Amino acid sequence: MDKQQKLRLDKYLADMQIGTRSQIKDMVRKGRVMVDGVVVKSSDIKVLPGVDDIVVDGQQVGYVGKEYYMLNKPQGVVSATEDSSCKTVLDCITDKQRKDLFPVGRLDKDTEGLLLITNDGELAHELLSPKKHVEKCYYARINGSINSAMVDELEKGVDLGDFVSLPAKVEVLSSSDAESEVRIVIVEGKFHQVKRMFESVGRTVIFLKRLSMGSLLLDESLLPGEYRKLTEAEIMTLKNR
Repeated sequence: MDKQQKLRLDKYLADMQIGTRSQIKDMVRKGRVMVDGVVVKSSDIKVLPGVDDIVVDGQQVGYVGKEYYMLNKPQGVVSATEDSSCKTVLDCITDKQRKDLFPVGRLDKDTEGLLLITNDGELAHELLSPKKHVEKCYYARINGSINSAMVDELEKGVDLGDFVSLPAKVEVLSSSDAESEVRIVIVEGKFHQVKRMFESVGRTVIFLKRLSMGSLLLDESLLPGEYRKLTEAEIMTLKNR
């Protein structure tokens, strides 16, 4: 468990999605909340996560400081915390305990694959900072064939108008006049970047899937829309990169 500092009771319970702070204040007023076996009279008392015993309506409420989920993002879902018209990646995490989770970076609505969902802002910054050059690997199906000249251009970096991409790593898995399969590794994460890079060499991405981000590899047993918690080893490797 993360080392914890004392928290206000209303924040503790709000973080665990028991209710809004005003709702929690009302619960306390009605005698529905106990701390260490004693009914509390104020929602702003300080409690120590992992030490104090918090009970609401007879049910113990444990505290989770940080959560880390690997999602195989499906097509049609947006990489946002909320959206008025579309399902979000957070909607996919049905057993989350925290209310402050967010996706680390974004995948386009029609892109599948690895997405890290967490509330660890420090780790997110380390993974997303342009200065860190964290590698992201994608599998792409593109229309038409891809030749060595196109690969050379992508690997040198291409001018996309608003920026010049850093050198990519490109592996052609198959190539035909109709369609090609490519694995591409980039160290940035600009809007539509992989699609725009292929467009710059005259090709259109038909299907795109992220396979990895830094040391984190997509668990291929996860179907699109499925997720799991990260293992302790995966979390430590990400943090110690």
